[in-house]
Amino acid sequence: MLLQPSMKNSSLDKFLFLLHIPPPVHGSSMVGLSIVESKLVNESFDCRFINVLASKNITETGRFSLSKLWGAVRIFIKILRELVFDRPKYGYFALTTTGFAFYRDFIVVIFMRVFGVRLIFHLHNKGISQRHGRFNRRLYSVVFKKAKVILLSPQLYTDISAYVDKKQVLYCANGIKRSLTNGLPVPTKKSEEAPVQFLFLSNLIESKGVFDLLEACSILKKRDVKFSCVFIGGEGDIDKASFMAKCKELSLDCNEVKYLGRKFGHEKDLAFCYADIFVLPTYYHNECLPLVLLEAMQYGLPTISCPEGGIADIVQDGVNGYLVMQRDVNSLADRMEALIQNKKLREMMGEKARAQFEKKFTFDVFERTLTDILKEFVTECKKDDEQ
Repeated sequence: MLLQPSMKNSSLDKFLFLLHIPPPVHGSSMVGLSIVESKLVNESFDCRFINVLASKNITETGRFSLSKLWGAVRIFIKILRELVFDRPKYGYFALTTTGFAFYRDFIVVIFMRVFGVRLIFHLHNKGISQRHGRFNRRLYSVVFKKAKVILLSPQLYTDISAYVDKKQVLYCANGIKRSLTNGLPVPTKKSEEAPVQFLFLSNLIESKGVFDLLEACSILKKRDVKFSCVFIGGEGDIDKASFMAKCKELSLDCNEVKYLGRKFGHEKDLAFCYADIFVLPTYYHNECLPLVLLEAMQYGLPTISCPEGGIADIVQDGVNGYLVMQRDVNSLADRMEALIQNKKLREMMGEKARAQFEKKFTFDVFERTLTDILKEFVTECKKDDEQ
């Protein structure tokens, strides 16, 4: 998919953006879409955008298929056309660092360098440090040689430390556009008697902590603690039947746990409005800086999550939520119960979450930071060329 801005300014530096665009919907693709739609980015550079995402749904992510191989060939052709006919001087690349997609992206990097394109990588995934084979190490060394890299969080630097010097790394946290129901009606305040409601909003992937959260809910029920827990998201490696079977196994009924499928737009906004606490007990190996946590902060929700990837930059333990160790369902249940029992603590943490969102994680902050990074990158490249 080749995406073009409505107008081009020939006086601006030519930038070819290789990024991810939905579907499927996940953090990297949503950030890619926001870059395409960014007025500031488009005004600052002569932009061309190519979607390099081969997967069409979340279950295809990280898996090889003939259709994805054919998709990779089509992507190569589009990039080659841009390199030959448009001659961009600079390139932004949302590089995938693991799986089949990395080998595809490695070839793209070589293509770009042969045509003299100066590249800056923006990493929305991790896993490099876990790939120790000599062949992979060699490829990473080639890709990252003297490369500028944008990371979402300082917590993620250790993943690339063997290949990229700290002086070559820049940081740009994800940011999201304000929603807050877009002026549409919001639900009335719940009665004091209504149970505290937890919200899980992500694809139903086991490593996102779906079953762990259900087990924590079961523990709360055995403690005779009143609660409700709503799950929203598309089916992944857990389908609705498996989800309901697990609820039955744990003796959780529909008053305690509900799965509502996918929700978008105003319905999704209302889910945040109805919730009291957000929970994402993820141990997903590729987790970096989940956008859904930023959404929860926007709605003033305290969050319970795990110190995976850069999550500790979002959730400050004991300040705007809690961090529990991955797979520790008893600690998860303890933190859930603590917030159920202490309304003032919930409200205080929610207020701090909202304040941190406004300070660090709005789209405006992200847009300005990314644009400044790209401008600085271009300036450095021009200085190098003059020497």
